[in-house]
Amino acid sequence: MANQENRQLIEEYWKSFVDSRSGDGENIPHDYQAWGFGSTPEMADELGRLVVEGIKTATASLAWSYEPEAEPYPEVGDYSVVLDGEGRPLCIIQTTEVDLVPYNEVDADHAYQEGEGDRSLAFWREVHWRFFAAECEILGIEPDEKMPVVCEKFKLVFL
Repeated sequence: MANQENRQLIEEYWKSFVDSRSGDGENIPHDYQAWGFGSTPEMADELGRLVVEGIKTATASLAWSYEPEAEPYPEVGDYSVVLDGEGRPLCIIQTTEVDLVPYNEVDADHAYQEGEGDRSLAFWREVHWRFFAAECEILGIEPDEKMPVVCEKFKLVFL
């Protein structure tokens, strides 16, 4: 599917979400980001499926990866259209909590809420160390146990 087609699908999906909220008395959101989890289409599909199934309610990103583009961290209340591996919308989430935590202080509760693998902290650390180390290599930074991690919690608000 072409990029323009995906953008149109995303915009239509967002409009469906906004239209679904127009009569409930809540503030109608105007801004959103659209992105997929991970660094490969397969990861986007797998992790997006976990969100849709209600298993994944948190994510983590390397804080250093926001710096090159001066990209802001996610904020409580932000909306995101979660995309599959082909860039098509799967669902919409809303950020409920954001914490900046050293890698070695991410706790078992956060790892469990990420919903990946066996949901253990050991699994989280193994997988995320590889993922963050690869990002560090691209950034020209040496990974370490205290590297800052943006821990984000979210709720599923639209399918």
